Amino acid sequence: MNRSRFACGYRHWLVFLTVLVGFVGVGYRLVHLQVVQGEQLRLQAESLREQHQTYAARRGNIRDSAGQLLATSSILHDYGVDQTRLHPADRRKLPELAELLQIPLPELERLIYGFEIPRQWLRLKRGVDDDTHRRISALDFKGVYGNRYYERVYPGRSMAAHVIGYLNRESTPVTGVERHFDFYLRGQNGWGRTILDGRRNEQSRFRDVAVAPRDGLDVILSLDRVVQHHIEEQITALVDGFRPDGVTVIVSRPADGFILGLGNYPTFDLNHFNRAPLEHQRNRAVTDVFEPGSTFKIVPTAAALELGLVNERTLIDCSLRSLDYRGRRVGLPSDVRSYGTLSLPEVVAKSSNSGTAQIGLLLGRQALHDYASAFGFGEPTGYPLGGEVRGILHPVSAWDGLTITRLPIGHAVSATPLQVHFAMCAIANGGLLMQPQVVRRIEDGEGRIVLEVEPVFRRRVVSRETAQRMSRLLAGAVSTEGTASRAALPNHHVAGKTGTTQKIVDGRYSRSQHIATFSGFFPAERPEVAITVVVDNPRHAGTGYGGLVAAPAFRDLALALINHLNIPPSDLRNTYVAFERNPADRLP
Repeated sequence: MNRSRFACGYRHWLVFLTVLVGFVGVGYRLVHLQVVQGEQLRLQAESLREQHQTYAARRGNIRDSAGQLLATSSILHDYGVDQTRLHPADRRKLPELAELLQIPLPELERLIYGFEIPRQWLRLKRGVDDDTHRRISALDFKGVYGNRYYERVYPGRSMAAHVIGYLNRESTPVTGVERHFDFYLRGQNGWGRTILDGRRNEQSRFRDVAVAPRDGLDVILSLDRVVQHHIEEQITALVDGFRPDGVTVIVSRPADGFILGLGNYPTFDLNHFNRAPLEHQRNRAVTDVFEPGSTFKIVPTAAALELGLVNERTLIDCSLRSLDYRGRRVGLPSDVRSYGTLSLPEVVAKSSNSGTAQIGLLLGRQALHDYASAFGFGEPTGYPLGGEVRGILHPVSAWDGLTITRLPIGHAVSATPLQVHFAMCAIANGGLLMQPQVVRRIEDGEGRIVLEVEPVFRRRVVSRETAQRMSRLLAGAVSTEGTASRAALPNHHVAGKTGTTQKIVDGRYSRSQHIATFSGFFPAERPEVAITVVVDNPRHAGTGYGGLVAAPAFRDLALALINHLNIPPSDLRNTYVAFERNPADRLP
């Protein structure tokens, strides 16, 4: 009996101790979880239950110089239903909701009520506009709500596409103003929190915004929507008339470098950028290079005037085919027609290759190179939206025996249309090379100016006097004596230069493919507008000369701009063109 009692007591104590150890272990674990790890576990649970959300800021607008919208962000709503919050009394509102959402009533009824297990979110329709959203909100349909989002819209579609740029499907800015002024446009996102249930579904009624988003700033361009419209009309006319491979047209104010319009062909619709080939999306004004041809002749002529090597009465024998230069005989380029002795104004007006090459010989290699560089060839223009190439201006050490006579006429050098344009602007504004600008200022939503963009002066190329003399010479090129007579305006003096160059195809100059160019400004005596037209491979019966293809486009565009920009006429009593001869000033 004693042994039995001992065994029974032993078992009781064993069970008691086992239970006690279990309770102690559980207690220790509870203390550890609640006290030692309590705060950590609470935060972990909260992080699983709460979800932080980012609330996108509305991207700033892009406007033209008159405030017209070029890019904006439309407010849209992604509508859905929280089926756990539906109220039976709202079912009678279903027909009106179906009409607002433009969803057939049977389908909408199935989406909202045709379920067995309620869901916290089921999409009904995406892309609901703000007005419709307000009308739906007024219905007070419990459980039906919309999440706001923004969609980038370009009202002008392809207008100024290569300047404005676009956002891709991930809302990342890719090109143009959208990319390079993204810092100002994008604004500052807000954030908040929302509560999730055990199945990780959002409880929309518990949303809380902690920091409200701050909308982006507006970017005001120097582009003028009307000017841009006329540019693109002219591009369309050139494409219809000549079926070219490409076209670039640039309009700017020579005085400060602000671009009023820039257009390219081919172009693309910014709203459907993904449908356009990448080659249509490049800005040819800054990415494509070509031999500028006769438009480059302003460089050696201005340089020789600046250095006092020639003047308006200097005579040049353009019948020569070769000359001695630094102890050897160098060939001179030929002209389209035979010329005898021409004065300097006639050399410019008739665009004599032989005469200009002789001016290049007179300058010498180093001076010719230095002035070409000063005019901006062989270096970026500073275009603020990126993507531009430098072009090609070889150092003197890399010149061959023909460069000294070919560079003056725009061969052995490659330039972008924008480089050609701003070289001409350096003549128009009194000898100053300016940096291209496309943005005027940055404004907030109230119209207050946050940042104003100032003109950027790069350097002086030639003196004001030389620039004015060159303007008179270039006005002769647009007279009845010159190659650009088709660029003339009835009430304004025009100064400018044509260019016609053979394209290089498979490493050789093509006889059938050309690039036609005209770059000029008006009024010649007080320039307000500079225009450059570049037409790549115009298809024409015969050679597509710059004076035949590009000069008329300049004239038509200029006529359209005169009234819009209110440009007063020239004093036609002063012809502004002087053709003088003095045998004593014959070129040595």
